[in-house]
Amino acid sequence: MQNGFCESFNGRMRDKLLNETLFFGLDHAREKIGAWVSDYNHRRPHSSLGYATPAEYAANLTATGDRLRNPDQLRRSPVAPPAPSGVQQTGL
Repeated sequence: MQNGFCESFNGRMRDKLLNETLFFGLDHAREKIGAWVSDYNHRRPHSSLGYATPAEYAANLTATGDRLRNPDQLRRSPVAPPAPSGVQQTGL
């Protein structure tokens, strides 16, 4: 599994839409997929978002100025520790 979020979304879309719908053409597929995406984002609560819809969750983030992720959690540790204070770099 490369990305848990994508895998989860793809599984839900397959279970709730693709396995249950017979598409009669490209326009029909676009219409049905658009309706499903709208329902997924605006009417269906998500347990991982505190039972809010993604639209409500995003609006709350925007209103409070919060971020989706804490950037400190995404930083990797440096390859080497920083030089001690006062040490001059030479030969670079």
